[in-house]
Amino acid sequence: MIELGADDVQAFERDGYVVIRGMLDAGQITAARGRFEPLFKGDFETGLKPDEWNWRDGRDSDLLTRQICNGWKADRTVASVVLRRDIGEACAILRGWPGARINQDNVIWKPPQAKALGFHQDDSYQGWIEPNEMMTCWITLDDTRADQGTIEYVRGSHLWPLSPPISQFHAPDDPLTDMKAAAAQAGVEPDVVAIEVPAGSAVLHHGRTWHGSRVNTGNGPRRSLVAHCASSEAQFHPDNVSPIYGRYKKAGSLEMDESFFPILWREDGYRTEWVDRYISGRA
Repeated sequence: MIELGADDVQAFERDGYVVIRGMLDAGQITAARGRFEPLFKGDFETGLKPDEWNWRDGRDSDLLTRQICNGWKADRTVASVVLRRDIGEACAILRGWPGARINQDNVIWKPPQAKALGFHQDDSYQGWIEPNEMMTCWITLDDTRADQGTIEYVRGSHLWPLSPPISQFHAPDDPLTDMKAAAAQAGVEPDVVAIEVPAGSAVLHHGRTWHGSRVNTGNGPRRSLVAHCASSEAQFHPDNVSPIYGRYKKAGSLEMDESFFPILWREDGYRTEWVDRYISGRA
């Protein structure tokens, strides 16, 4: 479980991220790892495709980092991790929200020699909601090392201005290009930190914290599950349309329907009522 102490809150406010160890136990790690190969081969437990399926077996290069978005809709094991109550609570507390809902998740698999993901700010991609804020819980299923393409953060970069989406997200030649330009504009020297932690650890990061990953030059895979949260009070933007997630907007309403963006935790004790039944296979 995620239990935030005063030191964790201070680290987050200072650095824009905080490391949490021991979030998953050995059984949970093994179960989650076991779902990666079926998912990327299109074996979807619930019968639903994820909203984004960016790498497909037999179609795409093995040198690309593999990514699925909203795997929770396709697989209950993924859902059991990314829809956790404590993730919502921690995200809400650190961002000062009254609660948190899942915005989307990522299932990320970086095999040996797989290419980089460009350094970016998550909030740059959230113009379709109001407030356009994210809070993220990144969870590693493998022991991470700097040479293994682990996630890297730019310490304190959540205090920089918000930049537009980066020029190339998948497999850029230099994943730090856009971040370096943003650092120069902010007048700071970037402090890049590679996260080296045991499997089952998590990092909570601010939506404006610059982060990304480089080529996996190690011998093993780097697999992770990522829960991106928004405020429980977030709504669709009245004018900016997401070509993917805009399909879940009700006609004549800005509401983010809990059928698609369930609330994980709210300070009054509320949690979307069907989530735990769904995870257990009863919904």
